[in-house]
Amino acid sequence: MLHYTQAEDRDILWHYHPEYELVYIPKGSGRRHIGQHFSRYEGGELIFMGPNLPHLSFSYEQQGAFEQIVLQLREDFMGDQFLQRPELAAVQQLFLRSRQGLSFGPDTRARVGDTLRQMLDQPAPERLLTLLQLFYQLAAATDVTELHADMGISNQQAREQQRLKQVYHYLEQHYAEPITVQELADQTFLTVPAFCRYFKRMTGQTLTNFLQEYRVSQACLLLLQGLPVLEVSYAVGFNNLSHFNRTFRKLTGQSPSAYRKQPAV
Repeated sequence: MLHYTQAEDRDILWHYHPEYELVYIPKGSGRRHIGQHFSRYEGGELIFMGPNLPHLSFSYEQQGAFEQIVLQLREDFMGDQFLQRPELAAVQQLFLRSRQGLSFGPDTRARVGDTLRQMLDQPAPERLLTLLQLFYQLAAATDVTELHADMGISNQQAREQQRLKQVYHYLEQHYAEPITVQELADQTFLTVPAFCRYFKRMTGQTLTNFLQEYRVSQACLLLLQGLPVLEVSYAVGFNNLSHFNRTFRKLTGQSPSAYRKQPAV
């Protein structure tokens, strides 16, 4: 499955699925949270992830218009024995390594990004041939970083993933309201200290920092729609304008007023 999106929302969406996934983001910066790996990307992203590797939506924390091309496919997309052929040994290794999460550098990102754009308009037979060429490109790439994100999905880990998904969903629904740690601890049936330890271990951030980033990312969208700064401040959950201005500048490097003057892409 290959699809192109231009997202105007900023879902948190923590999820995993049985398909391999290749994500191409032409430009922008954001947070990688894949399995047990936490980092940031700058200038776009090309990442290949194995099946059942939990990850945060790549639209989270994006500023302005957001563009991505996503390719998903199951391991048996060409039959059970296809990747066992000797000619595909390098591609088979690529698929094995993807279980750790693979992030590719700007050279490979540019080449593969162009290939993915071509595939969007190709008929099915031609698209299949292009897909094989694409995987050979990825397998031969030297500007690749293994993220060591693999964490497996044991029963205990599956419960923790479901709990984190529940927390993220609550934050998406209530970020414009005052949110206390106690509320989220109650949602997850944990004490406040236990919840704080759990959230930091699972996300690499404190709840306060995470919530500030998400609120500011939503504020960016509203500012680009031309809404007044004060109105945006209250709409995303800040009840103090000076606090909003300070937080926005800290996270984006500019004031809300300056950001608002940018043309919407």
